[in-house]
Amino acid sequence: MNRSSLVWLWLSAVVLLLDQVSKLAVIDKLDAYIDVIPLTGFFNLVHVHNSGAAFSLFADQPGWQRWFFLSIAIIATGVIIYLLKKTAGRRLFSAALALILGGAVGNVIDRVLYGYVIDFLDFYLGAWHFPAFNMADSAITVGAALLIWDSFRKPA
Repeated sequence: MNRSSLVWLWLSAVVLLLDQVSKLAVIDKLDAYIDVIPLTGFFNLVHVHNSGAAFSLFADQPGWQRWFFLSIAIIATGVIIYLLKKTAGRRLFSAALALILGGAVGNVIDRVLYGYVIDFLDFYLGAWHFPAFNMADSAITVGAALLIWDSFRKPA
């Protein structure tokens, strides 16, 4: 792995650290499905468990999804590390991949340790609540948006 690739792995490591520290704080301070800390008129801190995918997709399934999503994340991790080695000079592309990698590994750790992902960011409007999410999900979403943005840019 070359030096410029390692910079992107550091970004992934920072995302992973922020994700895991925030989840440990939530586990320590909030009882799951009970405690709610209102922060604004549209945002709460909560503690929920997501055994499904993004936005709790497949959460009501009997358990196959844990191993399925774990397998996909492990394969994606390998592909992303390979791409980071090959494209380290493409800054926006590499930053996007690094964010996705850090977020994916953060959620993989949850699936391995707990069998579900810890979510705690709860945005809402009136009685409607967006599905709760976490720092890893945020990094993955920002990374995906950067990949889309990068795809519209002209090659250097």
